[in-house]
Amino acid sequence: SAGSWAGGRWITGAAERARVSAASFYAAAELVIGLGAFAVPWLFALGERLLLPAGQADSTPYLVLSAVVLALSILPWCLFMGATFPLMMAYVREREPNNADSFSFLYLANVLGAMSGTLLTALVLVESLGFRHTLWVAAASNFLIAGLSGWLGWEAKRTLTVSSSPLNASTSVPAAGEASAANPAQETSLSSAGGRPRLIQWILFSTGFIAMAMEVVWTRAFGPVLKTQVYAFALVVATYLGATFAGSWLYRRHLRQRAVRPTGEMIGWLCTVAFLPVLANDPRFVESNWSWYADPKSVALLLASLCPFCGLLGYLTPGLVDQYAAGSPAAAGKAYAINVLGCILGPLVASYILLPRLSERHALLVLGLPFFVFFFLGYKDQPRKPGLGLGLAGGAALAAAMFFSGGYEDYLLKHEAHTVVRRDYAASVISFGEAREKRLLVNGIGITSLTPITKFMVHLPLAFHQSQPESALVICFGMGTTYRSALSWGVQTTAVELVPSVKAAFGFYHADAASFISYPKGRIIIDDGRRYLRRARDKFDVIVVDPPPPPQAAGSSLLYSREFYELAKERLKPGGILQAWVPEGNPPITWAAVRSLRESFPYLLCFHSVEGWGFHLLASQEPIKKHSAAELAARMPARAQEDLLEWSSALNATRYLEEVVSQEIPIQNLLNPDPEVRITDDSPYNEYFLLRQMDLF
Repeated sequence: SAGSWAGGRWITGAAERARVSAASFYAAAELVIGLGAFAVPWLFALGERLLLPAGQADSTPYLVLSAVVLALSILPWCLFMGATFPLMMAYVREREPNNADSFSFLYLANVLGAMSGTLLTALVLVESLGFRHTLWVAAASNFLIAGLSGWLGWEAKRTLTVSSSPLNASTSVPAAGEASAANPAQETSLSSAGGRPRLIQWILFSTGFIAMAMEVVWTRAFGPVLKTQVYAFALVVATYLGATFAGSWLYRRHLRQRAVRPTGEMIGWLCTVAFLPVLANDPRFVESNWSWYADPKSVALLLASLCPFCGLLGYLTPGLVDQYAAGSPAAAGKAYAINVLGCILGPLVASYILLPRLSERHALLVLGLPFFVFFFLGYKDQPRKPGLGLGLAGGAALAAAMFFSGGYEDYLLKHEAHTVVRRDYAASVISFGEAREKRLLVNGIGITSLTPITKFMVHLPLAFHQSQPESALVICFGMGTTYRSALSWGVQTTAVELVPSVKAAFGFYHADAASFISYPKGRIIIDDGRRYLRRARDKFDVIVVDPPPPPQAAGSSLLYSREFYELAKERLKPGGILQAWVPEGNPPITWAAVRSLRESFPYLLCFHSVEGWGFHLLASQEPIKKHSAAELAARMPARAQEDLLEWSSALNATRYLEEVVSQEIPIQNLLNPDPEVRITDDSPYNEYFLLRQMDLF
């Protein structure tokens, strides 16, 4: 935002005074942006270290300071990114002094590039190159563009006249809203906003605000349909950008034909299509469920519902900036900065104000209401019948979305017993079911159930520990079963959970939750698991890691990677044991997860779970002495044995432990001969798999 303004007013002015082509300044901007590929990861790592003393992840100091660190880390590069639009417009003005619609042309090209970059990165580059080398490719592209732009600047023959001066261009073209033969859009576009630049500014701010806020809500609302893989998020962004490109292309075509549609009409259509995603995201039309796998037809329908809204914004935004700026880099920089400011504030309001208080469906309804305000402000300037038709269509869409449509959350509230919904800035958490059939959903995805597997996760490492264990750390709280089982040993127990509402749901799953929350030897920390390992000073006899499913979920590699296990190793006491849970069902991902653990710990034991799926991996820096089921049971306190048998029909702990101990698997059976089949922070093998799945890599 600031970069657009600075690029329009200051940098292009500096180019004029220095008698240097704006293309040379554009080259410098691209060069600095390319350097960001190397600087930003280092700044993020520095910021992460500086934030360690800021407390838990849900604390106000941490949330505020993390926002400051994030802003300072990316601000310089965003400043120069924002400056590229007005700088290139200034270069176009040098070559074509009367060009009054250069912004929309550049906007079209920029959106196409953004869509291509999104798809290429998510589908190809990260899987084949890793994050670091993908950044190198991006930086090389910036440097190439900088070189070409520098050459253009060197070759440019500038005509320094008043009419071609980038900064003075605003005096040689009409002000916002005035008609001009050089800008046919002035005559046909924005009938309701013509001559009212302040209204144009508000529309630009609002469309940016609403679009980006809706995108945040979409990612949470569409979880039960799209699921949580990286590819789901990439498809949403690519669809948004692709539809925006189509709308911008149509605007440019209408501009050449002198047939640009009025802004009032576009906003009228937005009043209708803004609610299409709400209507489409109904379990009656799409397959919404808490499983880990998406239905392709449902995914296609949801993504298609985004296209009309995004396409209209792609038509409207460049048209508004073209009219406001009429080719002036300074005015375009200001207009685009206003739009980007809305894009920045929208996600913040959606994440920290709307979603913690409203359902996703109601949040989308609220975000769509401002379009009606703008529509009614310009209603008198529209033809009566078309305007009335658009108003009625928008009202009907709003009514249908409000009264006749429902999301997955509404479906559960209506059909499942004892459904409770909790919300916070991080996620929407749904608890439902009775007795042993209770379920925990985070953003619509099933996370865990009341299964004895989560008991064995902590009972096994505590029982195998050579000496009397005194402390345990549980990373990922879930229903609290593992935390509860650890406390049955009477050891100091710490649980770390990222989502505040998951902790709040503890009592839904266990009637005795209150006693465990107040238990003096237990504490529940709201934080990122890796961040807690970095900032904690304590060391533990046992660390239990139960990453959220599925293993392919975006971000899950952070709890499977070699770097994570190296970090966990530092927090283990001598002789300490780490228990890592690895689900079954995708052999390459299982091999990769086991390889990462094997590279960090020299001694491993592996057992098939009591339910016959998934693996308990016990890892240590020292040899882990093998014990029979009877020996393990003898090492367990009576209360721990009672906890283990709580949901079992086994006669005693020995027989129940035998069901797992007898299923030991040689670790070599779970290792791929290729040492590169592993999970690292740079190469999240479990998250990016499409090329391998298609046998292309």
